[in-house]
Amino acid sequence: VTAEAGLSGVDIPVRPGGEIEPERVAEELPRYAELLKARSLSMPLLTTAITSPSSPHAEEILRTAKKLGVQFYRIGFIEPETGAAREKQMREVKAQLKDLAALNRQIGIGGLVQNHSPSGHTYLGGDLSELQELVSGLNPSEMAIAFDIGHALIVHGDQWRSHFEKLKPYLKVAYVKDAKKEGRWVPFGQGDVAGTGYFKLLKELNYHAPISLHIEFDWTNQGKTKTREALVKALKESAAALRGWLAEV
Repeated sequence: VTAEAGLSGVDIPVRPGGEIEPERVAEELPRYAELLKARSLSMPLLTTAITSPSSPHAEEILRTAKKLGVQFYRIGFIEPETGAAREKQMREVKAQLKDLAALNRQIGIGGLVQNHSPSGHTYLGGDLSELQELVSGLNPSEMAIAFDIGHALIVHGDQWRSHFEKLKPYLKVAYVKDAKKEGRWVPFGQGDVAGTGYFKLLKELNYHAPISLHIEFDWTNQGKTKTREALVKALKESAAALRGWLAEV
């Protein structure tokens, strides 16, 4: 479990080594929430590995998150089957999402499926037509999408917009990072995301949910400046660029 927290929507790892192990969420996540609260920060969103109600400690994680004020959690990634097995897998995953949606309804929390471009792995739902098929028929208040414009741009190019139109009813959280269409992550302001018109669409939708800013580009100068100061600098510059994009629409 990774907390995506803060007024700026920046991802903050729960501890330096990475994530909270599922079996330790009830103990460690409240501690993390208290640290955020002491700094006037909130925790609206979690990243999890949950893919079904039978995932390890799924219900405990979600109930703990709900008590701490978490509104949404991103489900885990699922690698696709190939060939004839793909259709069977889609049916099975849709059934899992339906069961998760029912659990979410009981707890009062929203699940999110994120679109993701291939990055050494290909994930189910990375293609936006596939994502639409996965969430179609579900109640968006129980299971919706975290729409990642960078990944959508890489997978679909300028055609991302036609897919987005069909997915709009399921949009709950916007994930933002900058990228070149050919598939390269770059510092905010050096890619193609600003020219997509995406932020104007969000304004037209009267979008008021969290915007989760993601740092995917190399902020370490190939490992030479992998320091806290360098990361803070990258976060501040990225947040400033994002605020600029939002102010332009």
